[in-house]
Amino acid sequence: MKYLSTRGDTTPRGFSDILLEGLAPDGGLYLPTHYPQVDAATLARWRGLSYADLAFEILSLYIDDIPSADLKRLTHATYTEAVFGTPEITPLKPLGDGLYLQALSNGPTLAFKDMAMQLLGNLFEYELGRRGETLNILGATSGDTGSAAEYAMRGKQGVSVFMLSPHGRMSPFQQAQMFSLQDANIHNLAVEGVFDDCQDIVKAVSNDLEFKRRHKIGTVNSINWARLLAQVVYYFAGYFQATKTDDERVSFAVPSGNFGNICAGHVARSMGLPIHRLVLATNENDVLDEFFRTGRYRVRGSAETFETSSPSMDISKASNFERFVFDLLGRDAARTRELFAEGVVRHGGFTLEPAEAARCAGFGFVSGRSTHADRLATIAATWRASGVLVDTHTADGLKVAREHRDAGVPMIVLETALPAKFAATITEALGAQAPVPPRPAALAGLEDLPRRFSVLPVDVGAVKACIEAHAG
Repeated sequence: MKYLSTRGDTTPRGFSDILLEGLAPDGGLYLPTHYPQVDAATLARWRGLSYADLAFEILSLYIDDIPSADLKRLTHATYTEAVFGTPEITPLKPLGDGLYLQALSNGPTLAFKDMAMQLLGNLFEYELGRRGETLNILGATSGDTGSAAEYAMRGKQGVSVFMLSPHGRMSPFQQAQMFSLQDANIHNLAVEGVFDDCQDIVKAVSNDLEFKRRHKIGTVNSINWARLLAQVVYYFAGYFQATKTDDERVSFAVPSGNFGNICAGHVARSMGLPIHRLVLATNENDVLDEFFRTGRYRVRGSAETFETSSPSMDISKASNFERFVFDLLGRDAARTRELFAEGVVRHGGFTLEPAEAARCAGFGFVSGRSTHADRLATIAATWRASGVLVDTHTADGLKVAREHRDAGVPMIVLETALPAKFAATITEALGAQAPVPPRPAALAGLEDLPRRFSVLPVDVGAVKACIEAHAG
């Protein structure tokens, strides 16, 4: 399997090369030359596999430059009950009437990002050891990617992490998770802006090819194909748990800001997984909902990016969205480059031609928007009806999922974090008698630990200087 860029660079690259590279040299995102097709016989063979074995089977379709025995060892070392709390790894929780939560947040940082990041840490360490090289990871986080990356990479041989986050805009729990880490290879950079500023800096550094190669810069954001590929696995795992036969269809509802989580669903559907609808849920930062309703993609500036109670979705420039648009346009790299390298950069967005926008329906996407009042109501209603606590982002997904139900089709809502990370909003939703959201014993007193981070301006040069001073 080889990989190409959404903007036209067709230099053949293997998985291990793009694992360490992040963005393509032309500024595009990597995708496989084709999506391997999964037929009914393969689905039948995969049904009943352990999560680690299912991950091995799916990853093997896209990775042919890591020996099979090594890849299987890596998936089995990653997806264990010890790390994720249950043998199923991502168990379904029925809420009644064909509605399910898929538990993706039982890893070390209580967020779905652990599902891919734990594997990515093991892949990085394996490949760097094989090459005898080092890697400086540069990432941006709106709340959960950063802690998941840092917990996956802390202490890894040959890896240093430089993680940008919007200063003061994460929940207290999220800040404490990241900033309390004292590992020498972890560097937290709090940027005086919003998440999109952080993401823009990461892309600017990655597009400086001389700097990127000199300092061996890689990424863990969902622009890294390996991370998105790891997320494809839990769509198959959820499907097998919600169905009895392989001719049934399911829908997935996904809270989305950066389009990475739901893009993995798009890949699974493109492979042949019987997905009826991919339901995209945004918060008040509704750039993606606006696109799927109108065909217009309009990036918001910092002043128009709202600070909400589902902060990991406070994103107005979806870095993974280019992958879907590339597929939507029939993999027309020139048109994709025109829309993103010119339309977004120069004009702050683009509007698809009517015929282009009409193709969205064929990919199964529908969308909706949730507000603070909606998520409070959803948290309260879910608790009253089922005794299940959900976090604010999952509440956005549940709210929009209920608007797109189809009779006889199970609806799986991807749980994106545990409610312990957003206790203040849980209390606001449920009142003084709200249960205290449980957290693992290892995270008790987290907010009281000493913190280690640097505050930087919204400036590419300042981030480069930090990397130069501390690169491994």
